[in-house]
Parts: sequence; structure tokens; C-alpha cells
Amino acid sequence: MQQKKLYYLISVLAVLSMVLTACAPKAAETPAPEAADPMAALIEAAKAEGSLTTIALPHDWCNYGEAIEAFKAKYGLTVNELNPDGGSADEIEAIKANKDNKGPQAPDVIDVGYGFGPQLIAEGIVQPYKVATWDSIPADSKDPDGYWYGDYYGVMAFEVNKDAVTNVPQDWADLLKPEYKGQFALSGDPRASAQAQMSVYAAALYNGGSLDDVQPGLDFFKKVNDAGNFVPVIAKQSTVAKGETPIIMRWDYSALSDKDALAGNPNIEVVYPKSGTIAGIYIQAISAYAPHPNAAKLWMEFLYSDEGQNYWLKGYCHPIRFADMQASGTLNADYAAKLPTFDGPVAFPTIDQINNSKTVIADNWMTAVGADVK
Repeated sequence: MQQKKLYYLISVLAVLSMVLTACAPKAAETPAPEAADPMAALIEAAKAEGSLTTIALPHDWCNYGEAIEAFKAKYGLTVNELNPDGGSADEIEAIKANKDNKGPQAPDVIDVGYGFGPQLIAEGIVQPYKVATWDSIPADSKDPDGYWYGDYYGVMAFEVNKDAVTNVPQDWADLLKPEYKGQFALSGDPRASAQAQMSVYAAALYNGGSLDDVQPGLDFFKKVNDAGNFVPVIAKQSTVAKGETPIIMRWDYSALSDKDALAGNPNIEVVYPKSGTIAGIYIQAISAYAPHPNAAKLWMEFLYSDEGQNYWLKGYCHPIRFADMQASGTLNADYAAKLPTFDGPVAFPTIDQINNSKTVIADNWMTAVGADVK
């Protein structure tokens, strides 16, 4: 009997213990640590590097000047700017020449013509990186592995100093007229500059050539040179303003930026050739030998953010994320409204077509045209 009472008492105590345990407040659980913010980590790493080295980014090109200043102010980094008037080939050569150099002459990032994309990968001079907005970049404007990605595009146009030119040329054939003797130039060396090569490519399309036949463009420039109208210098805003090269061929965003900057002194007119013109995409990439790889990645994140894309838009460039930002309402409507419109034919060559054309132009410019552009 005593034993049964003992078993009963133990059972009651066990049940009571479970009840009390269930009713007791639970100890506070330690929350799982939040995932580290990748942007915060990237910013910290970039600040530790302290600086970024760019190359061939004129401040009046796509509003790069304002974009660079905004980047410096936002992240507290210094920006070392190399060879602002260089061409795409100069940028690539700078990476190769400084691959073992961690000093100030080694670029971290490049902005080159669309056609140079495959070369960057084939020569192993760039490293892959996908920005946070990667999915909103059109698939046909980026390398699927992230080695390069389109940033913006523009349309080729004539930039004319109206104070120095009485009759503003309206089409390609006008460039052969005697009245333009010693007045026309390109914004780069066709042997190295994507902008200059696209100018020759455009001339080919509307002077008997095609997207697959650029030779007529070289033939056309030979005629311009033989007529004494071509000036073999790398033209820019200052040479236009001084009347040294009062007619130049360049991307419309640079021509329109010059018009704003010069503010009527002299008067600038931007003309799209009536017969037609060409559009060109530029691409971004990070050097495989970048001395400041984290700062380079942060620069890419900045450029491909809504903020960065709107800086390009302000500079009359069509940012690569234009459609996505327009759909999401993040595109600056005032800047977009200022983009020029052109009703004539505009060609958009493929990357293979650009590659083929630039090779023909670079290899044959001197023999076909004979103008040593410097």
C-alpha cells in the first residue's frame, strides 16, 4: 500500500512538473545574425583602397565630369584620371603595358567601343563582375559571364561652328565641297579610336557600302582628304571653338554637350546627315590587373544604379537601362525630354559587324586615305 502511494505521488509530481514547465515563460531566443550587406562590405573595401583610376573619360563626354564628382563626394574616394582624350585602343594598351604595375598609370576600369568586347576576353585583360542591376541590362548588350556590359549609346552627327562656317553641311556629300577646304576633322584616330572608326563606318553605309562592306567609307574619306577638306588632327571642343576644325564628326551627346558648354560662343549646330547615320554602344569593363579592384566594382555599381544612369542621360546619352528605368519611373523625365530625335535611317550594327569593320579601317586607313591623324 505504501509503495502504491509512493508511485502515485511520483506520478503527480511528474505531471505537475510538466505543467509548470509548459506555463513558464520561455527564455528569449538569440536572433540569427542578419546576412552581411554586400554593398556595405564593398564600400568598406573600396574605401580601404582609397582611390580609383579611370582612363579616357573627358568630362564633357556623357556628363562624366559630374558623375565623377558625385562618386567622389558619395564615397570619399579620390579618382585618378588618365589620358582623357585617349581612344579605346589606348585604353586597352594601357592595361597591357601596366599589367605588372600597381602605380598610378594602371587603369582600374575602361569604357571602350562595343566592338572591343570579344578582344577584351580573348586577351584575358578584364575580369568578370555583375552589378546589382545586372538583370535589367539587355541580354544582347552584355557578356553573359559579366566580362563587359553596355553602358550607353549615341548617334553620329556633324558638330559645326556656325560662326566659322557660312553654309552648314547637311549631308555626307557636302563634305566634298570646295568651301569646306581645311575645315573637317574626326574626333579620334581611325586606327585606334572607336568613335573615329564608327564615323568611317557611317560614311560607308551611305556612300555605296553596307554593314558588311566598309571599304566605301575609306574611299569616301580619301576623296575628302584629296579635296583638301580633311584636317588630320584629333578634334575636340577647343579646336571647334577656335575654328581650327569648325566641322567635326562625333557622337551627338558630345556635340550637344559642347553646344551647352560653349553657350553661343561660338554658336554650335548639331546636324544628323540627311541620308542616314549610325548608332554606337560603348561598354564598361574592369581590368584583370586592377590595382583597386573593389573601387572598380563600386564604380560599376554607381554607374549602373538609377543615379549613375541618370547622370549619363543628363549628358544626352541613352543609358543602357533606359527601358527598365522608364518602366519603373526612375528615369529623369526632364533629361529624357532633351534627348534629340532623328527621323532618318539609323543603323545599329552587330558586334561582329563592328569588329570586322574596325579591323578593316584600322589596317587600311593609311594606305587608303593617307592621313596621319594625331
